[in-house]
Amino acid sequence: MIDTKALREKILDLAIRGKLVPQDPNDEPASVLLERIRAQKQQMVKEGKLKAKDIKNDTIIFKGEDNLHYEQFQDGTVKCIEDEIPFDVPDGWAWARISSISEEIFAGGDKPENFSKEQNEECPYAIYSNAVENDGLYGFTDIPRVVKPSITVSGRGTIGFSCIRCIPFFPIVRLITITPSSLILLEFLDFVFKRLLETGAGSSIPQLTVPMVKPKLIPIPPLKEQKKIVVTATNFFEQIKIIDKIAVDLLDTISIVKPKILDLAIRGKLVPQDPNDEPASVLLERIRAEKEELIKQGKIKRDKKESVIFKGEDNSYYEKIGNQVTCIDDELPFKIPNNWCWARLSSIAINYDSYRKPINSTERKKRVADKEKDKLYPYFGATGQVGVIDDYLFDGEYILLGEDAAPFLDKTTQKAYIVSGKVWVNNHAHILESLILSEYLLHSLNSIDYLNYVYGTTRLKLTQENMNKILLPIPPIKEQIKLCQVISKANSFIKSIEASLN
Repeated sequence: MIDTKALREKILDLAIRGKLVPQDPNDEPASVLLERIRAQKQQMVKEGKLKAKDIKNDTIIFKGEDNLHYEQFQDGTVKCIEDEIPFDVPDGWAWARISSISEEIFAGGDKPENFSKEQNEECPYAIYSNAVENDGLYGFTDIPRVVKPSITVSGRGTIGFSCIRCIPFFPIVRLITITPSSLILLEFLDFVFKRLLETGAGSSIPQLTVPMVKPKLIPIPPLKEQKKIVVTATNFFEQIKIIDKIAVDLLDTISIVKPKILDLAIRGKLVPQDPNDEPASVLLERIRAEKEELIKQGKIKRDKKESVIFKGEDNSYYEKIGNQVTCIDDELPFKIPNNWCWARLSSIAINYDSYRKPINSTERKKRVADKEKDKLYPYFGATGQVGVIDDYLFDGEYILLGEDAAPFLDKTTQKAYIVSGKVWVNNHAHILESLILSEYLLHSLNSIDYLNYVYGTTRLKLTQENMNKILLPIPPIKEQIKLCQVISKANSFIKSIEASLN
């Protein structure tokens, strides 16, 4: 994907170096334009629109016969400034100090006495400050400080952010205002400022000041070329806006597609059904037998509320807990394929919340040995790894599910994640050992609606009891594998798109 920020900077760079549009040798040279600006400013002094002190530091920069740049001051002295010139510009262009092509440069002060947050008849003029958001609009006042088209540059905060102001306004909080000669194209100057003035990005300067801005050297092209540059660059920027809009739309689409893929997966609509697959009911029977064996071995406790969900002859779903059988059709969120089953989370995963230490004596001895080597282990909380610790509670592959309900109410947020190896898990996460394909259980937990499972008064929580009640659609084991493969490929493709957009 195109790096549009870098592209904008490249266009501005080409524009101010005279490489964006072809040179026309018939254009009036910039040196003549600068002569007219000097004459214009001297006339303004005569008319009282400027003071003599406003132009006393204006200089003339020219190229000598030795092809070096010189600066002539008003007392007649000349100085070679070749070391100051930032880069070469085409013939017909010229260099000038910002102060020499400007009528006024100053920094804004305090907020005016007459102030309104909203524009009204009494306060119709905008107040601007050092900010990027909303172009720095701060409020409104009754009398403008600047009435001519100008450029403002942030001197603090968002240092270097420049903005063209074509209507009367009032600058505050050290916002630097530059009112250039009317003979210079304002849009071109803005391009120059955006590339040549110091910015806060990657800079150690605490602020940009008027004394820093005034002597800044800027390249001046012929007026006709200024117009061509502005038109060409503006057209490029419009195309870049379209590219940015496409990227934003694509990211929005991705945010919709990712949960949609999981939703299709748990509904049995992501991959074709295979009638030859072993039904999920057989898988659940094996899981019940495996759990019974673990109970006999003392590895897990018997669930007194063990749930068995089945489909009756009337095509309704029933749940058997102990000797009680209840129709649960009203609880089921959607239909599933015929060879799938519904199951409570407690039926297809071992919940270690209550005792949290499934480590046998042999493993404990090894853990002590590891501790003697000052080994550190990942420390996990409700939303991921939060650090490391010199001990561990679990050794294996587990699914962690947070107890804080906030993430569960956002369908785009990841709720569960897999951890493996030796880890420590704090009390803010539920710990599950999957008895079906772990990856499929993970996707299921990240796609279902938790609205009926989270409760609380001061803070919504997913309690252990409610978590065990979560209803999940269980496909045949072969289909679980296929679904996870398709989801993995889709996620890899989506990640590649997201990476290209960043």
